[in-house]
Amino acid sequence: MSSPAFHQHDHAHCSGDVLARAEALTTANGARLTPVRRRVLEILLEAHRAMGAYDVLQRLAAEGFGNQPPVAYRALEFLVDQGLAHRIRRLNAFTACMHPGEDHAPAFLICRLCDAVAEAPAAPVRAALETAAESLGFTVERANIEALGLCPACTATA
Repeated sequence: MSSPAFHQHDHAHCSGDVLARAEALTTANGARLTPVRRRVLEILLEAHRAMGAYDVLQRLAAEGFGNQPPVAYRALEFLVDQGLAHRIRRLNAFTACMHPGEDHAPAFLICRLCDAVAEAPAAPVRAALETAAESLGFTVERANIEALGLCPACTATA
């Protein structure tokens, strides 16, 4: 399975598809993709990279959406709660979900040089984690699987 984060693709189609699904999903959930929330999602979609809240805030402020941290944090929290973005804990950053509305639990492949982030199917990894936890009497409530390495572009130039 290739990820658009690591390969050439029609980015306008990719972003447009995610935005259309985001609009439909929020409407179906009785929520609203306000102009600020939509713009934050667009910013996250621009380059398939993880972005910190302050990076997002700088972009919003430059575009006239406000310069107070709650502006960015509330929008990012909404996007995560709606399944439209993921928090990348290792980087204390956020990335757009490339599969909104789909039941999935990805592993995140993070390029340590360019911060590109790809979602990879993680069902077998999660199953192994659940089995290991169960054998110890532990119940997993939340897991965030993140792998750090080099994307194809950075591997080629390293």
